[in-house]
Amino acid sequence: MSAFLTAGIVRTALELGLIYSLVALSLFISYSILNICDLSTDGCYTLGCAVGAVVTIAGHPILAIFAAMAAGVCSGFIVAILQTKLGVESILAGIIVNTGLYTINLAVMGFKSNLSVFGSDTIYDLFGNIIPGNKAWASWSPLLLLAIILCIVCVVIYLFLGTRLGLSIRATGDSPAMVRASSINPAFTIIVGLCVSNSLTGMAGCLIGQFNGSSDINLGTGMVTVALASLIIGEMFFQHRGMALRIVGVIFGSVLYRFAMSLALRLNIPTEAFKLVSALIVAIALTTPQVRKLVSLHRQKRKQMLG
Repeated sequence: MSAFLTAGIVRTALELGLIYSLVALSLFISYSILNICDLSTDGCYTLGCAVGAVVTIAGHPILAIFAAMAAGVCSGFIVAILQTKLGVESILAGIIVNTGLYTINLAVMGFKSNLSVFGSDTIYDLFGNIIPGNKAWASWSPLLLLAIILCIVCVVIYLFLGTRLGLSIRATGDSPAMVRASSINPAFTIIVGLCVSNSLTGMAGCLIGQFNGSSDINLGTGMVTVALASLIIGEMFFQHRGMALRIVGVIFGSVLYRFAMSLALRLNIPTEAFKLVSALIVAIALTTPQVRKLVSLHRQKRKQMLG
């Protein structure tokens, strides 16, 4: 087993799982909390990567994270405006923005399909330079940095959802009519919720761009499926728990998903089939609760027949 899952594979799975968990947390806010299906995730993820790459090349790797988050906020704002002010359905609004972001992402990268950040300092380089230790320890520094970032993000999300505005966003997803009856504008809470949600997607794009050393126009393709798989896997284990455990469950689901993909890679499954593997993981996660109910019902009927 140690030869099957080497330390490098485990480390990479954890690193990618933590980065992708930011996108899963984004869907957690939009899909689970606000009950809105935002399909602009793919384009927003690439937008964050493109903006982050450009600012990193300019010599500001830390500022690149906040710039990518700001770009994500803009993307989420447009999606929310289309829904709340112009009456566009959430799915169509996401598709429209996602389509438009393709050209915007190309423009951000200077109309190049790929933009390299090799030769420029990244936050991983900066963090690796400030921590003591030998080269073996330095190889784990990106994972440590990502863990610190995720801890901060999770604490901020938990505290935010406990504020008056956060509770209003949660109530909007449960019952917009009740929120409206409480003299709270649901359009405002949706706008804020989607802006916060997409800022996390933009951050994830920036982190993966600096991690890979490049930004690609097709980087975000299928990202909504990956995030949805991570979210559903996490909610399978922590669905009826408190908010803190639900947030942790999203990260757990993302890491578990990356380990599943790593196992698929070790089993020599061709990379062309990874989208199919992702779809199967989502399908299994979605149907597991219903399968459990059917199995339980079958057992009860069998006991009645035998009794």
